[in-house]
Amino acid sequence: MKKQTEIIMQLTKRELILNLYFSQIIFIVIAFLLSYILLNDITSLIHMFNWEIRELFIYGFLPGLLIVIIDLLLIKLLSEKHYDDGGINKRIFTSLSIPQIFLLALVVSFSEELLFRGVLQTSFGFIIASILFALVHFRYLNKPVLLVSVLILSFLIGYLFLLTNNLLVTITTHFTIDFLLGMYYRVYYSEVKPAWESR
Repeated sequence: MKKQTEIIMQLTKRELILNLYFSQIIFIVIAFLLSYILLNDITSLIHMFNWEIRELFIYGFLPGLLIVIIDLLLIKLLSEKHYDDGGINKRIFTSLSIPQIFLLALVVSFSEELLFRGVLQTSFGFIIASILFALVHFRYLNKPVLLVSVLILSFLIGYLFLLTNNLLVTITTHFTIDFLLGMYYRVYYSEVKPAWESR
């Protein structure tokens, strides 16, 4: 069986991005199907979206920013092998423009929070939803630092939803993390010419 890195190297940038967007569409479809089955009413998801700017800033943006700062410190302190996810993040974010990173982070944060917090946490509780969220990031399973990081992140975001019952809060946190780290990858690795650059 080929290693994940080898599989990634065989994909063009377009194929990689399309696969990522396709997986997010699947999450959204699953979220709506499960909300109909488990919550008995799709509209109940809509009531979890509250546009309270102060709440979004305090419980959404600030925790996301803090997580990014801690993550960047750990990246600087630990060797690169601890944060190597098989080249996926580098491959994705170095090939995207800033607006594309913004859109991708928005789609990922919306779809994953809709499913894992809006449906699964509401139906099965904080712990189960948080563990399932971490397990979906299966490429981290053989990377202890990344696995612990995504577990802590999952429980933190789940706790923020527990506090606020506001999906926009967790989407804001998730988006802040993905967008800022995506920008870091784009800027930090933009000078390095990877093997797939010409594809």
